[in-house]
Amino acid sequence: MKPLSISKLAEIIKAQTISGGTRTINSVSIDSRMVKEGGVFFAVKGANHDGHDFVSQAFENGAVCAVVQNKIYGERSRTISIADDKPVLLVDDTIKALGELAKFIRSNSSCKVVAVTGSVGKTTTKNILNHILSSKYNCFPAPKSFNNNIGVPLTVFDAPDDCEFIIAELGSNHPGEIEYLSHIIQPDVAVITTVCPAHLEGFGSIEGIIKEKVSITAGLKRGGKFFINSDKKESAGGWLTPLVNYCKSQNLTFETFGTTKNCDVQVKDIELFGDKSTFVVYGERGRTVENVTVNLPLAGRANVENAAAAWAVCKYLGITAKQFARSIADIKPVGMRLEVIEFGSVTVINDCYNANPGSMENALETLSLLAGQRGKRPVFVFGRMGELGAESERLHTELGQRIVHYKIPLVLTTKGDSALAAQMADKNADFNICVKVFDNVAQLADNLHKFIQPDDIILVKASRSEHFEAVVERLKIDFNGI
Repeated sequence: MKPLSISKLAEIIKAQTISGGTRTINSVSIDSRMVKEGGVFFAVKGANHDGHDFVSQAFENGAVCAVVQNKIYGERSRTISIADDKPVLLVDDTIKALGELAKFIRSNSSCKVVAVTGSVGKTTTKNILNHILSSKYNCFPAPKSFNNNIGVPLTVFDAPDDCEFIIAELGSNHPGEIEYLSHIIQPDVAVITTVCPAHLEGFGSIEGIIKEKVSITAGLKRGGKFFINSDKKESAGGWLTPLVNYCKSQNLTFETFGTTKNCDVQVKDIELFGDKSTFVVYGERGRTVENVTVNLPLAGRANVENAAAAWAVCKYLGITAKQFARSIADIKPVGMRLEVIEFGSVTVINDCYNANPGSMENALETLSLLAGQRGKRPVFVFGRMGELGAESERLHTELGQRIVHYKIPLVLTTKGDSALAAQMADKNADFNICVKVFDNVAQLADNLHKFIQPDDIILVKASRSEHFEAVVERLKIDFNGI
């Protein structure tokens, strides 16, 4: 970020200054250990740590200014030792102040922003976009999954001054978050990857989720481009996605992408091969129409949709079909998202970053395809889909029906709602099936060796809060030498 005087910072975030100083700031941090010389430290109160406990440390590490929350700082001022020449700015809410500063910096930046939201596929689509657009432009992608009211401002702060495109990710688990983030990031291009039942605990219904995702347009710049997934398909939950109809009802201008004939930017002739896929994209180069086959080295049908979203944006930004195909051919999977790993003689599909009915369906299809392709036994090790609210029992029970549909012979899970899926599968399977429900993840991991056989293909999937990465680590220990 470009240097900013402390007095200007105080004006932007509407802060009260309680100690002197005339220096400028050149970076922003919420971690006292990562403060750079000349930076400003925002004391953020989190679930596990409170930044107000580390204000002194931030100054020791090179901060020239600190932004603190009025009430919290007032209660602790006697225990925080700060030199008189170290400026401290008081605000009512440090997270909101962080957003105000990010909004100011974004408003005064010449770079373009592509913002991505959706129930699933945000991070992968962001990574595909960055991978391809970087061949032509100077891009900065949001680190990891920086997609909330802290992560989005940090993305703005960390973008280099010579950046031409920020590829941002906007997430939400309750109403109003995406609209707030959109006003901060002010996208030139906004993308909705897909909408499915996720965070129902916060939104209440699929209609609530759609409304939240579409609010990405709240901060869309005048003349900006809005892309949405037009594929209307039935999910494991038996619902249809009326995203297009909702956008029309709001009189929004948009273009569609997807795999159906009626969309504006279509990918077609899709072939799925378990751990990869191929499809055809259509583009124009001068007066010549390019029909180009794309080889996508990512697993699952959902990644074809993610690639379709990326193609719509890249085509709009001047990337040709041939350039797109050439660049995407060596894209790498995002960790814990349909990540295919070999541990000795067993294959693991590590997809335990998150889980909802839509992503479960895609992962099970991928497991079935990959097992069929390689002639191996598919195994499903899974945990609870979180934040489904009152719909949790129904959606977990319906997951059991999908297990039967894909004829998965070995199913391992834990007690709770996920056990409903296992029980439904066990009850309705018309094939030989082994189902085992464990008390917890640790017990499941300790007993893997009793069920997993050499050459199995194991899908490990659960919501992030279930910590099923422990299962992947145990598989690595148990089978890496076999």
